[in-house]
Amino acid sequence: MKTPLWDQRLASYLVRPLVGTPVTPNHVTTVSLLVSLCGAILLASGDTTYENWGAGLFLTGRFLDHFDGELARQSGQTSRFGYVYDYVAGCLSYSALFLALGIGMRDGLIGSWSILLGLLAAPVILTTTLLALRISDDSDGDTEDYPIFAGFELEDGIYLIGPVVWLGWSEPFFLLGSIGVMLFGGWTLLRFLRNRHSPK
Repeated sequence: MKTPLWDQRLASYLVRPLVGTPVTPNHVTTVSLLVSLCGAILLASGDTTYENWGAGLFLTGRFLDHFDGELARQSGQTSRFGYVYDYVAGCLSYSALFLALGIGMRDGLIGSWSILLGLLAAPVILTTTLLALRISDDSDGDTEDYPIFAGFELEDGIYLIGPVVWLGWSEPFFLLGSIGVMLFGGWTLLRFLRNRHSPK
């Protein structure tokens, strides 16, 4: 049995007032995407004040990402389009984050190489997300291969973006996160290839 995630539990409670209103899960997905992208734009500025606000916005956008699924379940509005749209919106948000961090750190430790690293990480995130979506389709929606511990999953590490930026640790987070993106991308590719060659 899958361990309930803390952010999903909270989202499930907070989204209840939207049930029965004209607000749809796809509306919520769009809002979460726009908030995340606005946060990413501020993170790319290179200005500490804007970056702090950007981190807060990005964190908020990623938390709101859980509201659409909960609203869909509680209001009976689940759909294949909504599922894919949510997946793609998350992908675009994470891609924008790494690209923005790379641009924002152009005057940092590795100079303009940070932009190149961001440009490299962004499409890896896109490809990884699309492969993960395909893996989920091939396994009838089973995504429990992703690590879950004490109500937290690997993806929840993104919530650290707030404290990391506010404490001035953006650069090590970006560098280590980029390495993690490459490793996770490789792992997802291996899972995809394994699923393709496994007997149906």
